[in-house]
Amino acid sequence: MNPILLLDYAGVAVFAATGALAASRKQLDIIGFLFLASVTGIGGGTFRDLILGAPVFWVRNPDYVLICAVIAVLIFFTAHLVESRYKLLLWLDALGLSAYSAMGAAKGMAITGSPTVAVVTGMLTATLGGILRDLLAGEPSVLLRPEIYVTAAMAGAAVFTLADVVGAPLPVSALAAFATAFIVRAGALKFGWAFPAYKSRPGRRPEDIP
Repeated sequence: MNPILLLDYAGVAVFAATGALAASRKQLDIIGFLFLASVTGIGGGTFRDLILGAPVFWVRNPDYVLICAVIAVLIFFTAHLVESRYKLLLWLDALGLSAYSAMGAAKGMAITGSPTVAVVTGMLTATLGGILRDLLAGEPSVLLRPEIYVTAAMAGAAVFTLADVVGAPLPVSALAAFATAFIVRAGALKFGWAFPAYKSRPGRRPEDIP
């Protein structure tokens, strides 16, 4: 099994776990667990494939859906053992983001040959599942948290793309991308790394404009 396929399976499983954890926080039934786990696990990759005009990965290989289902059932029966589920959700999300930044970039590069497209698809694949999860579960969006999020995915995708362009072996490119994205996101979670926020006067509401 090549490293990209391993990252793909790992990314789906970890993101599915975050979806199921979100379902546990909302005290949903097993169908809710299955739905949120699946949307989170395969959502980013589905969007990537649609953009690239490629066959949707889980349609060609239904094992991805089965992985989401197994993870959902497992979390349904074990989530109560975890005291801080939101903290676990964020750290698992960091792992999924790191794996998918490499996977998304690899697929974008393989299909288009464009480094720019590879970075964009890596970033979208890594972040969209978590954004959909938070939107559907009514959780605070990871996208709107103050610490770095999308930048970590972009950094991982960029490292993979650069390594691929210079001819690095696939395992080296994938591992370097995963490590880069995870270090940046872990640093953001642990130390609060963030870019300066917009401080200027906010725009006026339409009803306040004469």
